[in-house]
Amino acid sequence: MHNHIETTILALLNKAKQKGASAAEASAAFSVGFNVSVRKGEVDTVEFNRDKGLTLTVYCGQRQGVVSSSDLSEAALDHCLDKAWTIAQYTDEDPAAGLAPEERMAQKAIELDLCHPWQITPEEAIPLLKEAEAVAIASDDRISNSEGVNLNTHQSDYVYANSYGFCGRVRSTSHSFSCVLLATDKNGAMQRDYDYTHSRDAKTLDNFSKVAIRAAEYTVQRLGAQSISTGKMPVIFSQRMVAGLWGELLAAISGGNLYRDASFLKGTVGKTILNDCVNIVEDPHIPRAWASSYFDKEGVATQKRDLVKAGVLQGYILSSYSARRLGLETTGNAGGPHNILVQSTGEDEAALLQKMNKGLLITEVMGMGVNLVTGDYSQGASGFWVEQGKIQHSVEGVTIAGNLKDMFVNIVAIGNDVNKRSHIESGSVLVAEMMVAGKD
Repeated sequence: MHNHIETTILALLNKAKQKGASAAEASAAFSVGFNVSVRKGEVDTVEFNRDKGLTLTVYCGQRQGVVSSSDLSEAALDHCLDKAWTIAQYTDEDPAAGLAPEERMAQKAIELDLCHPWQITPEEAIPLLKEAEAVAIASDDRISNSEGVNLNTHQSDYVYANSYGFCGRVRSTSHSFSCVLLATDKNGAMQRDYDYTHSRDAKTLDNFSKVAIRAAEYTVQRLGAQSISTGKMPVIFSQRMVAGLWGELLAAISGGNLYRDASFLKGTVGKTILNDCVNIVEDPHIPRAWASSYFDKEGVATQKRDLVKAGVLQGYILSSYSARRLGLETTGNAGGPHNILVQSTGEDEAALLQKMNKGLLITEVMGMGVNLVTGDYSQGASGFWVEQGKIQHSVEGVTIAGNLKDMFVNIVAIGNDVNKRSHIESGSVLVAEMMVAGKD
C-alpha cells in the first residue's frame, strides 16, 4: 500500500489551486489479494491482484475536468493535472457541479474495525479447499459433480481529499469462501446450488466444511423440481436473495434515478410507500459491516438515520450533485447507500411459512425484468411449493410478476433469519400476493 498517498494527493490539489482552479478533489484506491479455486480435487485457478489508481477532478467555476491514472509518480500526476485543467476549460458549465458543502465535511474519524489482514497463502489455502470439497461430495450420493470451491482474500485502502483541506482514509479487508455443487436424481435430472461465508475478519468465517455441506444440502433439496399452476398467491423472498428486492427500493430512491425522472418513487418523501410493518434504518457506523464509513465519496460526514418508518419514506439517497439537481441537500450518500438494516417483524422461518400457509418460497430469481420508471416487476424464479405451512417440493420454470408499488405495500412480515453477508441486512420477506405464471 502507498504510505505517503495523503501527502501526494494534498500536494496535487495545492498545485491545482496554484494553477487557477476554483476547487479540486482526488481519490486514490489500492487493493491487493488473491483468489484460489479447486475443482474435483485439482487446483483450478490461482490469481493474484494488485491494483492502484487515482482520479482527479479539477473545477473552474461550474466547469470540470476529470482524469484517472494508475501511474502515481509525480511526473504522471502533473500530466494528469494539465489534462484535467485543459478539459475543464472546454466543457460546458454544469450548475450542479462542485465540491460538497464545506460545513458538511467529516470533522472526526470514527474507528470502524474494518481491516483484518489474513496472512494465509495459496499454498496453505489449497488443502483446506480440497478437504471441504471432498467432504461435500461424500455427504450425499446424489452430489454428482462440483463447479468448484473458492477462497478469496483482499485488502483495500481508499483515500479521498479535496481543496478544503479535508483528507479521509479507510482501510478494509474482505475474506470469503464459497462452494458450488451439482446433484443428479435417479431420472438424470440435475440441479445446482451453492453456499458461502464472507467476513472482514478471517477468524469469524464459518467452517469451510460446514459451508460445503450446507451447499450440498441446498443442492439436493432442489431435486425433483416441478412447475406449478398459474395464479395469484403469496410469496416469500428467502433471506439468501431478498437483498435484490430491497435493492430495487434503494435504486428507486437514489438521486441519479430521481433527477433523471427514472423512478416511480419520485416525490414520495413523507408518503406511505410500504406496509406499516416495514422499518428501515441506514447505519454507516457499524463495526466490521460491509458498507461502513465515517465519510462518503465526497468527504461528507455520514450519520445513522431512518429511511423508512412504519412504511413512510423519510428521505432519499443523495450525493451533493444529485441533491443540487433536485433542489435538496446531500444525505452523505455519494458512492451509494451504507449499511441498510431492515427490522424484523419477529417470525422465524417456520413461523413465516405457517403465516403464508400456501404459496411459493423463492430462493432464486433470474433475468432483468424490473422497470424503475413504472415499477413493473417480472422475473424468472425457482424455489419451493408450500402447503399448510410446510415445504412440499422444489419448483422451477415459473415467472413471478407484479408492480413494486403493490409489492412493497403487500409486505406483511419480515423474518428474523437475517442475512449479515450483505450490506443489506434483512430476513425473509412475505409478500401477500403476486402473480405466478407456471405450467398452464
